[in-house]
Amino acid sequence: MSHETAHQSHVKRIWMVFAILTVVTIVEVAFGIIKPRFLVENFFIGMKILNWIFIILTLYKAHYIAWAFMHLEDETPGYRWSIVTPLLILVPFLLFILLLEGDYVHDVYRYGFMKMDF
Repeated sequence: MSHETAHQSHVKRIWMVFAILTVVTIVEVAFGIIKPRFLVENFFIGMKILNWIFIILTLYKAHYIAWAFMHLEDETPGYRWSIVTPLLILVPFLLFILLLEGDYVHDVYRYGFMKMDF
């Protein structure tokens, strides 16, 4: 009898995860199609606000997938932090490098050779 209840709770959990990920994906696709003028024309830290929204929603989906499908929600806090901490350090670092180098490459294509002074 308890096996039946456990099965039903897992099915309910899977559908909940599916619903949340579907809603987030639909929001991403809708923003990508509609591209609201306010989000495209305004910048925050050198990047369009719409791009920041895409990055945040993608990181949320990645976190939720790991939380649900890698069963991190059932693990001890120390183990969860050992997985999340490197991501909290490496993702912003990677974003910084990509934005810095991408801006430099953009300027090279736009203005020709440029010397970077450090």
